Amino acid sequence: MAAECGKQMGWQGKRMDDLFQAAILHDCGVSQTRIHKRLAQFEWEQEGDHCIIGASLLKTCPSLESLAPIVLHHHTHWSTLKDIDLPDEVKLDANCIYMADRVDVLSLKFMIDQSNLLLGREEIRRKIAEKRGEWFCTELVDVFMQVSQSEAFWLSLENEQVTGYVSVWLAETPVREIEFDELRSIVRIFSYIVDAKSSFTKDHSDGVARLARYLGELLHLPVSSCEMLELAGLLHDIGKLRQPDELLDKPGKLTPVEYSNIQRHSFDTYVILKNIKGLEKITKWAALHHERADGSGYPYHLHNGSLALEARIVAVADVFQALAQKRPYRDSLQPDQIMEILKEMMNDGKLDHEVVTCVEKNLQECWKSALGV
Repeated sequence: MAAECGKQMGWQGKRMDDLFQAAILHDCGVSQTRIHKRLAQFEWEQEGDHCIIGASLLKTCPSLESLAPIVLHHHTHWSTLKDIDLPDEVKLDANCIYMADRVDVLSLKFMIDQSNLLLGREEIRRKIAEKRGEWFCTELVDVFMQVSQSEAFWLSLENEQVTGYVSVWLAETPVREIEFDELRSIVRIFSYIVDAKSSFTKDHSDGVARLARYLGELLHLPVSSCEMLELAGLLHDIGKLRQPDELLDKPGKLTPVEYSNIQRHSFDTYVILKNIKGLEKITKWAALHHERADGSGYPYHLHNGSLALEARIVAVADVFQALAQKRPYRDSLQPDQIMEILKEMMNDGKLDHEVVTCVEKNLQECWKSALGV
């Protein structure tokens, strides 16, 4: 919606790319299910909190930090935003995304209640028009009223149409090679989003990434493989974004139904990452972190002969780091306790012998790496 309004405004080139990327990333400050539910309200208290978090995340990434002011103000009313000392492009981009965001919220009601958005389009247009000049820039509202006259505009909001729109946009975006440090700064944003879903998983992905890279270095893997191990560690739990907060925070044993829901997160990691060019190996290593050497893991039940050494490293790093952290159902474990569990899993044929032996020889350093000590 933001892109269609931007086109009608006559914006082109980098301006449109920035608008499109900021629109995709505008809610990157949201991790928890309870906040997602609030986003479906037309207006709510503390709605600016996730804007601040999102902007601070983007500032950590050199290639995305220019979008931070847009994300910071994507819930700022135009009556306030217009007087803030920012470039006009930033203010208009932020307000355009705010308007599109509110249209989306209003659309959800009709898509859920009536499954036909066309029946609600005039009410949505009326509510947006009511905020003209106060919440939204007058010119942007006028543009929205123009582009939203057609049925095609509303029918294009269906999920499959949105996916197709993004695919076309990406197909027209030139592929470029980026350095590891830049890629890592992008990936860290998403690892933060995942870990922020629960207070118990704070820094989990960072810890797995550090330990996986450290183990790769100890096992004399090439530098490029060690770098990719770090990225796989950062991304391995991205599929957990589909999991409700209460499941991740449950203090007791999971029911069979709950466990079956959790089991899908590693497959979802694969689905999310599989189409990113250049991350093919990283995607596999990340998605296989719950596979076990004896084939008892999930989601593919692969055996050791089908698992690359790097995938086996990520699996061990994930178990180690999780045991080193406090969880809702147990306290954090000390290095010797962790080692006992790893050796038991190794003897049962679940974790790789070579990797676990490497951990045992460097136990204290592995513990420090897993916790960032």
